[in-house]
This record gives sequence, C-alpha cells and structure tokens, in this order.
Amino acid sequence: MHPLQHHFRSWLPSLSTPPSTALSPHARTIPARKSSHSPATHVLGLHYGSTGAAQSLRKSFLHRMSFLCKDGLLGEAFSLLYEMESEGVPVGPEFYGELLQGCIYERALPPGRQIHARVVKRGDFFHKNDYLETKLVVFYAKCDGPAAASRLFVRQRRRNVFSWAAMIGLHCREGFSEDALVGFCDMMCDGFLPDNFVIPNALKACSAVRLLGCGREIHGFALKMGFGCCVFVQSSLVDFYGKLGSMEAARKVFIQMPEKNVVTWNSMLVGYTQNGLDAEAMKIFHDMRVENVEPTRVTIASVLSASANLQALHEGRQSHAVAVLCGLELDNILSSSLINFYCKVGWTEDAELVFGRTLETDMVIWNLLVSGYVRDGQIDKAFHMYHKMREENLRFDSVTLASILSACADTENLKLGKEGHGYSIRNSLQTDLAVASSTVDMYAKCGRIELARLAFDTAVNRDLILWNTLISAYAQCGLSGEATRLFYHMQLEGVTPDIISWNSVLLGLMRSGQVDEAYDMFSQLQSSGEQPNLVTWTTLISGFAQNGHGQEAIEVFVLMQERGLRPNAASIVGVTMACTDIASLLYGKAIHGYIMRQGLLSSPQPQVVTSLVDMYAKCGNVYLSRKTFDLSPRKELPLYNALISGYAVHGLAEEALALFMHMHEQGIKPDAITFTGLLSACSHAGLVDEGLEVFTKMVSEHNLCPCMEHYGCVTTILARQGNIEEAIKLISEMPFKPDTKILGSLLAACKENHLIELSKYLSRYLFEREPENQVNYVTLSNTYAADGKWNEASKTRGTMKEKGLQKDPGCSWIHLGTDLHTFVATDMSHPQTDLIYEDQETGLLAMPGGHDFDDP
Repeated sequence: MHPLQHHFRSWLPSLSTPPSTALSPHARTIPARKSSHSPATHVLGLHYGSTGAAQSLRKSFLHRMSFLCKDGLLGEAFSLLYEMESEGVPVGPEFYGELLQGCIYERALPPGRQIHARVVKRGDFFHKNDYLETKLVVFYAKCDGPAAASRLFVRQRRRNVFSWAAMIGLHCREGFSEDALVGFCDMMCDGFLPDNFVIPNALKACSAVRLLGCGREIHGFALKMGFGCCVFVQSSLVDFYGKLGSMEAARKVFIQMPEKNVVTWNSMLVGYTQNGLDAEAMKIFHDMRVENVEPTRVTIASVLSASANLQALHEGRQSHAVAVLCGLELDNILSSSLINFYCKVGWTEDAELVFGRTLETDMVIWNLLVSGYVRDGQIDKAFHMYHKMREENLRFDSVTLASILSACADTENLKLGKEGHGYSIRNSLQTDLAVASSTVDMYAKCGRIELARLAFDTAVNRDLILWNTLISAYAQCGLSGEATRLFYHMQLEGVTPDIISWNSVLLGLMRSGQVDEAYDMFSQLQSSGEQPNLVTWTTLISGFAQNGHGQEAIEVFVLMQERGLRPNAASIVGVTMACTDIASLLYGKAIHGYIMRQGLLSSPQPQVVTSLVDMYAKCGNVYLSRKTFDLSPRKELPLYNALISGYAVHGLAEEALALFMHMHEQGIKPDAITFTGLLSACSHAGLVDEGLEVFTKMVSEHNLCPCMEHYGCVTTILARQGNIEEAIKLISEMPFKPDTKILGSLLAACKENHLIELSKYLSRYLFEREPENQVNYVTLSNTYAADGKWNEASKTRGTMKEKGLQKDPGCSWIHLGTDLHTFVATDMSHPQTDLIYEDQETGLLAMPGGHDFDDP
C-alpha cells in the first residue's frame, strides 16, 4: 500500500459524492491539501451560456490541475476533478492524463490505478485514446508496475517514442538488459528514432551485459542524430565506457563535451576509481574543484575510495573537509564512505567519530566499522561492537557474520567461531558463499583442518573462492598432497582455477619441501595460459631459499625482473634469505644496491632492512650488518633482534648486551627472540654470570616464560663451564621434557669433563630418539678417545659404519668473480685440483691468477 493511502483515507469518505460520479472505493486514498497557490475551486451557480465560455472554463480547470499535479498536490487535484464532475464540467482525456502525470511525479501507484479504473469505466472513447494509452504505459513503467505496463504496451494500437522509451527504461531498471536492447532495435524497426532519453538507457543496458561493440555503435548513432552536444547523452557515454574499462574512450568523450555538469564529472571519477586508476581520479577531482563544480555525495565517496586505495590520508581528509564546507549531510552514503576510508588508512578513531555523528546508522555502517576493527587487529573492539549490535536488536547479516568468523580466525578463537557457525546454520546463512569461505578459513586457522573440510563438504554451492580457501588451508598446513588433489578435483567439477589457486598449490609444495614438484607445477602454470603474478614469483623465490636452493632463488629473482615485474618487500626478503643460504656476500651486496636504487630502505616495510642486517651477519660481515642497522630510519624490535642474533653468531656477547641496553633505553620491549639471541651470545662467549642474569631478568622483569631454546642456551652455558650438576638440575626443573638438542649439548660437555658414565647414559637415550644422527655417535667416540678408551671409541665408529652413517665432511667456498668455488675435505672433483694441492708443502693454497689464500 502506498504511504499516502493511510493519510488520504481519513479525508475522502467525508465527501458526499453521487454514486454515478464517485471514484471507486479503492480511490479513497487522495487527501485534499490546502494550497496557498491555488484559489478556491467551487463553481456552484455558474451557467455556461456559450461554447466559448465552456472552452475557456475547461482550459482554466486544466491549467489548475496541471499546476496542482506539478506541485505534488494530488489530493487537491482529485478534489478539483470531483467538483468538475459534480458541476457538469466536461472532463476529457487530457484531465486524466494530467492526473496520471501527477502520480508519475510522486511515484504514487495506488492512486494511478484508480485513475486507470476510472478511464476504463468511461468507455472506449477514453480507454482506447492514444494519449491515455501512452500515459498509462508510462505511468506503470515508472511506478513499478512492470506486468501492467507490459500488458498495456502489447495491446497498444499505435505505439510512439514515449511508450517505447518507457518500456526500454523499465527493462533497464528491472535488470532485463537484453530485453531493453531488443526493444531498442524493435523501436527503430517500427520507424521511431530514439531520443536523448532512450539512448542513455540503451547504453546502460550495454554496460550491464558488457557489450562494448554494441555501445560503440550506439555512440556513432548518437553523433549522427546530433546528440554530440547533449549533456545527458554524453554523460551516459562517459559512464558506459568507464564501466567497461575503456577509460581512454571515456576521457575523449569527456574532453570533447562543450558543457559538463556534476553528473559528467562524477562519471569520470567513478570510472577511474572502479578501474583502479586512483591517481587519475584524484586529478579529476582537483580539476573539478578548479572549475568550481559543486561536489555531491557521489563525488566525495569516489574520492574517498581512491584515497583509501592510495593510502592518501591527507587527500582523504581534505575531501572530508570539502564535504563539510559544502554542507553535505552526514547521511548513510557519506558516512559509509568516510568510515571505509578511515578504517583502510588505519585511523579507526576517526571512523568511530563519524559513526557516532551519523544521523541514522544501518547495517552497512555497522559492518564497515566492525570490518575496520578486524583489519586493524583490534579484535576486542570488534567483539564489543558485536555485543552492541545485539543490544540494538540488529540481526547479523552475511557480512557481519563473515567479519565475526574472520576475527575468530585471527585470534584462533575456536569456541566463538563455532558459535558463529551455529548462528549461520540457525539463520540459514551458511549457504552464503562469503560465510562459507569464512567458516572454512576460521577452522583452518584454528588448527582444525578436518572441520574446515567438513564445512566445505556440506556447502550447497562451491564457487572458486570457496575452493581456493580450502586449497590455501591445506597448503598453509604443508599438506601439499591434499591441496594438489583438490586443485585437480576442482577442475573436474567444472571450476577453472585462477592464479590464486596455482599460487596456493605452489606454496603447499614448497612448504612440504617438494621443490622439483613445485617447479613442475610452475611449468604447468605457464603452459595453461595463466600469467604468473608477483605472488607467484615471490612464492618461488622464498620457497627455493627456505629449502636450501639459494642459487635457484636468485635466478628466479632475476627472471622475474626480466618479465617486467618489480619486486616487493616479500620477494626482496626471499632473495636476501637466498644470499644468506649460500653465504654469498657478493650477491647480498648486489641486492643491497638494488634496494637502495629502488628506495626500498625508506619504505614502510621494516622487514627489508631486517633481512639485510641478518644477511650481512650470517655472511660473516658483522661490520656491514651494524652499519646497515645504524642507517635505518626506523628501528623496531625485529631489527634489534636481527643484529643481536648476528652478534651472537660471531660470539660478540658484549656488543649484544650493549645493544640490548640501548634498546631498553629507547623504550622497545624485548620478546622471546631477543632473549634467545642474548643467551646464545653469552653461551658462545662463555659468559656464565651474564647469561644467568639475562635469564633471570627475562622471567622476573619482563614476565616472559622461557621456552626450550632458552633452557637449552642456559644448559650449554653451564655445561661448557663445567657446571654439569647445575645443568642437570636446571634440566630436571624444566616444565617440560628436554629435547635432543639440550641433551646433545650436555653430551658434548661430558667430553671436556671426562664424564664417561653420564656420556653412556645420554648416548643410549639419544641413539633411541635419533638413530640416524651421526653427530651423537661422533661425540661419544670423541669422549672415549679423550679419556684414552680407544677400543670403545673404535667400537662406536664401527657401529656408525654398520648403520651406514657417515660424518658430514667440512666444506668451504669462495667467490672469484662470478664463479663459486666449493672445497670439501678429501674431495678431488674440482677441475683445478692439481693446482689447488700443488703447494701443500708451503702450507698455502695456490689459486689461478696469482691469488694466495691462507689454509683454513
């Protein structure tokens, strides 16, 4: 029922309308409103002495009715119609046409239906009037009566431009774009040329069904028809080309327009924003301001979207200020755009202020703020908003539930995640693909991959995103076999993988150490026609580096740049890790130079500098490691940890402790990794008191619970100084059983302290736990040998041979130019072996080219 109906009904029954002329009972929905603009309409006592007088009076009534309808005074217009009929003034089709036009203005469907009924009752002269037939088609088309409009249009005897335009517009609004285009063609076949109202609807239909060629033909037709200067048509062209991604064509139309209104400017802004050309959108907004075009909410929303994508805080806040200066009310559209912007740039406090000042908040605004909290890691605030939504009796929709499940995934809150899953089932939201994907992701990140698979299997519809979510879950867990099986099964079910699918499988293979299989999958990807993206190359680089294939990682890094892709922070970290893996200072310096040329040292990703500090330290140049640290403009905890660990590797405990004190002075709170580096440094340097003091401060001052690595370092410190009893006491007091590394370090200390019985006891335990670890056999053999028990030492070596175990030989390497020379003990495979061993008597290694290096 139309909103006017309740208001009108209270007035109409009081009229004493004669049965023969009264409107039908359903028409009693039109109230009479007093208008200061119209005179009284009573015509009692008038006599029509001549035809001319009657004609003049009818024109006067028609003028008044037209005025009332245009002014939105439908009640008074209907009152005028009643008085005309009651006084015997002839009412022609034009009066009903004006009333129908008034209903169109107000989008008042019920009153218009009563006019239609009145027209039918008046007989064929009215019902089959061409003018009224057209008006009725237009009325139903504009007032959400598609079925009635279609029936009337089919029965219309003589169609015209207006009825065709109404039906084409109706099809567009209803989403039947193909029917709209068919109607456009049929209209021209009937001999009617589309006007400047029909052409924009046809272009809208073309953009909806992605028919760029058809739209271009309409563009040519519009130019031939002389609509090149019509702002309405040209704005529609700009919008059409923008929605189909042809921004160059849109720009040409825009530039050639002799006159531009705010709709045209907005079409360009929206086009640039939707096509990811955010910088161009910002420039258009600047030009718009220069031209003194008053922005609308659509303008501000587009600029805020572009600013969010560019992380342009200053520009986004300026557009907010423009909205305030222009007096734009903080309604739902503007509020949602502002909240989305502030959340994406990390200013959630400003988003909260906008939320608090919004006149009427809807679910979209609540969801945006909640999603912003989740994105920013403020999970507690997100959960607080969920509770407030429940207090406001707001029912969660699929977007809310997806955010809840995402928050549960980030916090690994399985209990609340299960409750969210249950809510989705109880409220029939589990069929929503976003909710289903979030459910699968939540269970996977909470370590319940079997429940993730169950949620996937029970999903009614499975789109590409849902498949990718499960494949990624298995890949993140290192279950490459299942990830690969899902990848092929997805294709059997008719779902074509995208680059995200390929990348997930590659990640799974790399995480499970299947380097060759990953490279084969990469070859399949290239053969499939799908183009590898930056994530693909980064996954390969990091995977090769983490699996000990540093040289291949560097080669992939070079190949990626040859393909025209600029590395990001993750790929830089991966290739730096590769340089660390092969201990190549030469390649590491080259990567450092590339980083500086690209300006990545000043980028907001601190992991780039951290990886360089770590690389230099592990490649043996702690001086360059410290220099890189000092030159970094931003010094955060990971950077300090990298240098402390670097000092530990080189046994520079005093430098590590001094850096720790400096970090404390800067107000940076240490974590478990910091203390691992400090304890390791003290262990390598033999600083017992300092190491124990660090261990004590870790627990008492910083409230950190020691893990196995920390206990292992302290055990090594005590054991190396001969405090075996203290080391054993510490091991016995640990809250968990010692691992093989701790017991192995204790076994190594037994050699120096000649503790044969303890060595035997520890060896038996370690042989059971690590039967293939040759280090434990070598350590026990050396302990026997140090104590002069040569028979026992020989037996231990014999056991190694029986088991097929062999001590890994010592290895070193050196770069000469671009060549890497590797030297392994007793290895004779080097092509220049004769030259290498030529000067053994002098104690020097002679290398070609006259370079002599001290024998290690």
